[in-house]
Amino acid sequence: MSGFRKKQNTKAALKIGIYGPPGSGKTFTSLLCMEGIALATGKRFAFVDTEQGSDFYAVRVATRSTHPEAFDFDALETRSLTEVLTEVKTLDPAKYCGVVFDSITHLWEAAQAAYTGKRTSLGGIPIEGWSRVKRPYKELIAWILATPLHVIICGRQGNDFETGDDGKMTKVGVKMKAEGETAYEPDILIRMAPEKENGVSKLWALGEKDRTGVLAGKWIELPHEQQSGHTFRVLIQPLLGLVSGATHGSIDADADSLRDQETLDREEGEKATFSAAKVEEYKARFTLADSIDGLEFIGSHLTPEVKKQMIAADIATLRDAYQEREAALIRGGSVRTKKTRGTAPGAES
Repeated sequence: MSGFRKKQNTKAALKIGIYGPPGSGKTFTSLLCMEGIALATGKRFAFVDTEQGSDFYAVRVATRSTHPEAFDFDALETRSLTEVLTEVKTLDPAKYCGVVFDSITHLWEAAQAAYTGKRTSLGGIPIEGWSRVKRPYKELIAWILATPLHVIICGRQGNDFETGDDGKMTKVGVKMKAEGETAYEPDILIRMAPEKENGVSKLWALGEKDRTGVLAGKWIELPHEQQSGHTFRVLIQPLLGLVSGATHGSIDADADSLRDQETLDREEGEKATFSAAKVEEYKARFTLADSIDGLEFIGSHLTPEVKKQMIAADIATLRDAYQEREAALIRGGSVRTKKTRGTAPGAES
């Protein structure tokens, strides 16, 4: 459906990004969150594991202070972006409540590693090569945003730099290590921030971005000795009631691009038709002009507004036709009697 209409909440599922430095609890936190969703929905969850970081969470570890029991989930272990894209599309929402990607950093690196075209002098990917690199990655992101499954994407933390007026790079913060727009796509972005105080380790989760407003700007402590279910209760449970859980229409970037292209093609076709008609009209009128003054009068009707609706090549054709007729009239003895000298169509552009 196109056009404006009363906005309804059609968000089907939670889309969450989690990033942080090594050892900050990204994998464990995502498992605790998704397990809670699975228990709440009575379904299973899937886990895309690019670094075999979930192995020990699939077995019982009696001495693990939090959640010593084994997590129960289905895993896909690969760094192949195309394999991930193929397999996640087979996940049945009737069986699965969601999927974790750990880590999206590796999948972005896989997209770049798959590039086999020409390189720059410094070994980088040229500008014209990036569209091919990003295509499967953007397809995955589009699937993540459109699927009715809950999704958590985990990413490694990297430094964020800005170039100053003096050309020097300055660190201005941290960011998720992935394609530049990735961290902006989820509705919720959480940064894991571990710290140690008086020999005691603490883990904080910062709601860097939250479209619901529930976690936005909040520092939430996730102590290592937390009770099982604590992470789900503080990070996920307050958000679950805000999504419908039902499949809904999503923005189809490809369809929108095609619609835009069709509109532009139609407008270009209409412009070409109009422009061609003006060429025929004014070439005929130039031929009928029997004086320089008459020719200039005809040319004055080709106003800037008319020429904006014409193709540049057709304006150039009319300029040549005008100048040819002007030269012919001068050879025939016609002289200009008006004080204001006219110009050929397009001469001022």
